[in-house]
Amino acid sequence: MGVSLKAIAARAGVSLATVSNVINGYRPVGEATKARVQQAIDELGYTPNLSARHLRRGRTGIIALAIPELNNPYFAELAGAAIREAGRHGYTLLLDYTDGDREKELLVSDGFREQIIDGLILSPVQLDRAAVLARTSSTPLVLVGESVYDVPYDHIAIDNAAASSAAMQHLIGLGRRRIAFVGAHADARRQPAHLRLRGYEDALAAAGLRFDAGLVATTPTFGRGDGAAAVHRLLDSGQQLDAVFAYNDLVAIGAMRALHERGLRVPQDVAVIGFDDIEEGRFSSPTLTTISPDKESIGRLAVSALIARVEQRGTEQPREVQPSWELVPRESTVGVVARG
Repeated sequence: MGVSLKAIAARAGVSLATVSNVINGYRPVGEATKARVQQAIDELGYTPNLSARHLRRGRTGIIALAIPELNNPYFAELAGAAIREAGRHGYTLLLDYTDGDREKELLVSDGFREQIIDGLILSPVQLDRAAVLARTSSTPLVLVGESVYDVPYDHIAIDNAAASSAAMQHLIGLGRRRIAFVGAHADARRQPAHLRLRGYEDALAAAGLRFDAGLVATTPTFGRGDGAAAVHRLLDSGQQLDAVFAYNDLVAIGAMRALHERGLRVPQDVAVIGFDDIEEGRFSSPTLTTISPDKESIGRLAVSALIARVEQRGTEQPREVQPSWELVPRESTVGVVARG
């Protein structure tokens, strides 16, 4: 039989209401009193009934994360961070999959599962600002991903253009001048691709280098095969490359495979840099230089922002939050990296 709040109150020498306030956070409780209650909880081995608590508050205790890709390790790592943070708040995270399809994104954003979930974290690919503003569901929403929206919802995203410029500055600083951008996209709604291309162009201009449209390769999607096919096309067209900046790590890994098949060495002949810092890039040969977004922070910030909206804590205006990122040099641009 479970431990009752009455037993905790008796052990701590406080009222039942005080125990309830400590456990549920209804009202502030003094630190000394809170410590006594917590000690009693620990000694008696009390475990809260989270389902009952959520139901009393008119909630399910379930939030959702809708992602566009299942086979991209970036989203797997992001989902892991979000699941851990949801658990710390006593929530269960449901994973939804949109396949980057506009109709599916509209479906989940407009309350498809609102009887099941208390709130939604959405990583959209096809939704534009007008579609987000047209949303009719009252279910709390937090956006993650690098598109620019300017909408009344919390949005968690790194500065894509700045991170891409840093990747390019790294390559230019190594003396590379014929740098291909692999992973451009013609669809105007693929904003991350356009923002990363903008960073590419900005860095070229800042270094006084001419932009060459022939070095920009579009891809239908952003997988390993897309990167390999794009590099083969560039080389078949007669382009001379000394570096590749890839839209993401999967594209970069595909690019490295294509370069190997064409007898080009990485990084001696062609340096390669990716974006996302997925685990696969740390074990590729050569290891992959990349832009590393703080995925743990993105997941944590998205979940905490959503739960604050679900529980109606505070009256803050929707926030645009930019988590940190860093450039991680590895063998694909700088050769053998010293191990320490």
